[in-house]
Amino acid sequence: MEIARVLGWYRIPLKTAPKIINVDFIAFYQTADFGINHKSCIEKYAEVRGVELTTRNELFKEEPDHPRASEEYYKIQLGPLLTLSNPISTDNWKRFLFFYTTGEKFFAAKKIRDLSVTGFERNVLWNSLRERSEGFVPEQVEVKNVDPNLLFLLGNLSLSNLDFSG
Repeated sequence: MEIARVLGWYRIPLKTAPKIINVDFIAFYQTADFGINHKSCIEKYAEVRGVELTTRNELFKEEPDHPRASEEYYKIQLGPLLTLSNPISTDNWKRFLFFYTTGEKFFAAKKIRDLSVTGFERNVLWNSLRERSEGFVPEQVEVKNVDPNLLFLLGNLSLSNLDFSG
């Protein structure tokens, strides 16, 4: 969180990145590492201002011998960190990495489950995300003549053990 606050960027390993990263905002789920009063919730979010593909070594030049130094990462350029007036909490912890929601749901949510997009609204969201991703290629990657369906399948939306019912 300190890197996002001070340097204005966030990193996501390419191998665990969501399918589509061309989004307007990113919100940050806080684990127990944030302390008793700030754990298991979303308090901070930021506008996404750009995305580039780079290596961990480029992000952290002072760690050239890191075991993942040569791995690829998305560097997400951010606007200032903003604080929600009412944090979004979890009631039952379920591990997740990334998922998509709408601004309307995000600003009205009290619990993580409130972020779930279902029914017709889900189709609208996914169609919007797909349209945004068409032709989107991070700055340092050159992709030519690749089937868009293959590019879509190469992504990795990581939702794990989420149960928004009940």
